[in-house]
Amino acid sequence: MVARGTWSFVTGRPLVVSFEVTHSCTSNCRHCDKGGIKPEPPGLLKAEDYGRLRAALKPMAVQLSGGEPLLRKDIGDIVRAVKEPNGLPYTILVTNARLLTEDKYLMLRALGVNQFSISMDFPDERHDDFRRSPGLFKHLSGLVPKLSRHGFGDVVLNTAITRENLPTLRAGYDKARQWDVQISYSAYTPLRTGSLEHYISSPEDLEVLRRTLNELLELQAQNGHITNSPWTLSGTYDFFRTGNIPGCQAGRRFLVVKPDGGLRPCSMFEPTYGSQKEILEKFVAKNECGGCYVSIRAYLDASFWTLLKDNVRTRVLARNGRPQSC
Repeated sequence: MVARGTWSFVTGRPLVVSFEVTHSCTSNCRHCDKGGIKPEPPGLLKAEDYGRLRAALKPMAVQLSGGEPLLRKDIGDIVRAVKEPNGLPYTILVTNARLLTEDKYLMLRALGVNQFSISMDFPDERHDDFRRSPGLFKHLSGLVPKLSRHGFGDVVLNTAITRENLPTLRAGYDKARQWDVQISYSAYTPLRTGSLEHYISSPEDLEVLRRTLNELLELQAQNGHITNSPWTLSGTYDFFRTGNIPGCQAGRRFLVVKPDGGLRPCSMFEPTYGSQKEILEKFVAKNECGGCYVSIRAYLDASFWTLLKDNVRTRVLARNGRPQSC
């Protein structure tokens, strides 16, 4: 991974590619723009197409996301297609887990999924209401501990921080520890829905956020279970406080592939391009956006040496029995 990442920096290739394999979803989340079942676009990519794109882009890591990627009946074939014989790229399946079972988890893991990123907005049944998906949290409560007991350390709960779940962020961490899995925090952005309803902005909420993130940093240092790098947790507060974090590397260090194969620098913007070269020329050269601090963007803002040191840190923690994500 270090060699591939170094090569990507030198050649200007993306470190991470997010394959949005469908825009349909079994949920209809209040903070997302991809809810519900949608007609698939003409020219929907097949499994072999993802292998071709992986070979062309050569990322260090790949996200299989959506929508809900488990709606794709050929998701196993897609995993096979994106994996190289050397085990790269590091492959993350991003799912709400409604369609995930223990057998499907073991099958996808055997095919090459390195990390299962499972969305959890609230550590209780409020999760169902926020995702408009009755019974979803009960499903997670039964499934996630079963997956954890296999001992692979590859399950990460993913919580997008919103005004609504701000008081429950610590409880989400406690739930991750109870289930013996990891948790990652990301920042809600109005760019996705155009709504400020879920955005944290009042002085009172910002103070709660500051105290909570400081507490999470202390818990991370003591017990692990949080995959965020310390600088991304600190940066999350800065993002909500200022509403803008400059220096976005979208299109250069990461990009998104739509279900029909079109390329976007990130999932927040509609314009679609035919190649990364076109993205670099038409988007990156003029990009001044700082309106999000989602996990990929936050992590890949760091310098090469910071990323290198953080990858070494995560490997050491993994060998010591405290597995972290890449």
